[in-house]
Amino acid sequence: MDLVSGDDFVRLFSSFDRSAFRLETRERYHLAKDEEEPLRRFLSGEPNDMAWMSEWFDLMRDHAAHGRTFQRVRVVSRPFSDYTRFSMAVARHSIPAGDQIHYLDRVEADRLGLPQSDWWLFDDKRLALLHLTSDDVLLGAEIITDSATVEQHRRLRDLAWGHAVPLEEFVATGA
Repeated sequence: MDLVSGDDFVRLFSSFDRSAFRLETRERYHLAKDEEEPLRRFLSGEPNDMAWMSEWFDLMRDHAAHGRTFQRVRVVSRPFSDYTRFSMAVARHSIPAGDQIHYLDRVEADRLGLPQSDWWLFDDKRLALLHLTSDDVLLGAEIITDSATVEQHRRLRDLAWGHAVPLEEFVATGA
């Protein structure tokens, strides 16, 4: 199986016409080099100017300006881990840029029968099934265009999105 990684993986986020959806199921992800210091600062209560996320925010604003949607459902456990709290803090900046991030309690995701895999669905026709190591390092994405598999993931997307809620509503329901 061939995996898309590196610059080819990054190009996935500019190579769609209408929509990108992600299901995120892990409790944490291996930190990219530019995330280590922001996480350390977050955990120590220091301010974070979010400059390290500026390219992502610009990408989200560009997609939104051109009518393309970015949606994500993050499946998380309670109580929230340090990584989840950090990602929620980042989301508070990413959401206004156009990154539609909703949250789903892991217990509810399990009840719904959602898979424990991470993936992106682009334009309802191209699935990027993420392959990660046991210690949360992204190896790459397996690109799948088989119509039955894509349709299955469209249904899973609709199920997850239909039960997930926006960040502030999710946090208000208690941790």
